[in-house]
Amino acid sequence: MDTGQQERELANLRALLISYNGRNEIPSFQPLLDTIALENTVLTTDALHTQHAHGAYLRARGAHYLAVVKKNHPGLYAQVRKLLWANVPLEDRTRDTAHHRGEIRRLKAAVFRHLDYPGARQAIQVVRWRRELSTGKLTVERVYVITSLDIYDATPAQLAAWIRGHWGIENLPHHVRDRTFREDNSKVRTGHLPRTMAGLRNLAISVFRQNGETNIAAALRRTSRDYHRPLSALGLM
Repeated sequence: MDTGQQERELANLRALLISYNGRNEIPSFQPLLDTIALENTVLTTDALHTQHAHGAYLRARGAHYLAVVKKNHPGLYAQVRKLLWANVPLEDRTRDTAHHRGEIRRLKAAVFRHLDYPGARQAIQVVRWRRELSTGKLTVERVYVITSLDIYDATPAQLAAWIRGHWGIENLPHHVRDRTFREDNSKVRTGHLPRTMAGLRNLAISVFRQNGETNIAAALRRTSRDYHRPLSALGLM
């Protein structure tokens, strides 16, 4: 979930311990966002949070949403997927190379006033072509998104940037926590320690990002060589 910051503020706004006693994180959606000012923001959500109650909540708080639609919401997914996308003009196209692969993204948006979702105004299709540079393997993925934003509220380029920014959340900071901090290998399991450790990792990542660091692994190595550096980064020296 991305809170739609204007300049992609990378610090974590809040963290909430979710109890996995047979339930998922859906019940934590509103309590978490109750602590954050939402008016005039744009939030992006994974398909898990494409819930009618969530959409109604966000609109009541004065926020807009970009919500991914998948098969866990079968009626809405069928409604969006079956639109005549071949007849919808292409509105945005980007191409770049990173992480040893080339990627092309094409976005189409269609005004649709009868979507089965609170406040929905447009349906969006994003088609991503990815080619692995080392093997030449090509994969094509179609992603469907709904939004409460009208055509006058945001340009296609803005929609594309927000959607891509949402995908980037997996790398910043989740990917860093998994790869650099090896969070999945942590032996901490009991009490409040998992939440405390996750909070400390998030704090470290946020401080590094705010100080202009782009390679967190390198920043950690550099910081570990001088105990003054963490204190300086936190403004304590």
